[in-house]
Amino acid sequence: METSLNGLDFSPETNMARYLQSIRQYPLLSQEEEYELAVKYKNTHDKRIAYQLITSHLRLVVKVVSKYKGYGLPVNEMISEGNIGLIYAINKFEPDKGFRFSTYALWWIKASVQKYILNSWSLVKLGTTAAQKKLFFNLRKIKNSLNLTDDRELSSDVLQDIADCLNVSVQEVTDMNIRLKAHDGSLNVAMDSKDADSGSEWIDFIYDNKPNQEEQLSYRETLE
Repeated sequence: METSLNGLDFSPETNMARYLQSIRQYPLLSQEEEYELAVKYKNTHDKRIAYQLITSHLRLVVKVVSKYKGYGLPVNEMISEGNIGLIYAINKFEPDKGFRFSTYALWWIKASVQKYILNSWSLVKLGTTAAQKKLFFNLRKIKNSLNLTDDRELSSDVLQDIADCLNVSVQEVTDMNIRLKAHDGSLNVAMDSKDADSGSEWIDFIYDNKPNQEEQLSYRETLE
């Protein structure tokens, strides 16, 4: 899917290694630079300003997508969907609200990627309850926190604890666990299969976001 804003193209190329290398050329912005550009864009809708804001956050999209690599979906398509969320964010951002653009954009990126994932999985539709969606996106995280990283069946006690934590039934946890047992992909692989000794892995090109921004956004989501 192409992702564009007034003719600007931000869709990942088929060659993901080349795409990840290309987005590193765009400089990251300071908080002051973000604010100044966001104010100018709100007042002018100048696509050159939008270009600066968006390209400086393409690595943030990759970072978000890396957290959803275990759902068996094409990485380039998830990045494309995340870039769509980033473009929505630039058009809706209110710089005077006090939040950084990167913090605000994170919500839109995650929403776009999650919508794509939900639409791609037959078990979980957009019409399901909020609790079931929470189960879908948190079961693997909970299992990892309990060091349950293999494919063994969950014990009845663990199933009950997870069900209570996420406010769903034990059967829903069991069914979801079966669906999520697919083998996880990995970004810790060489970017160029012909040059595996180069030392460059996909994970090396993921944006290192400033601390606590995602935690702040998660807190806001919880309150909402």
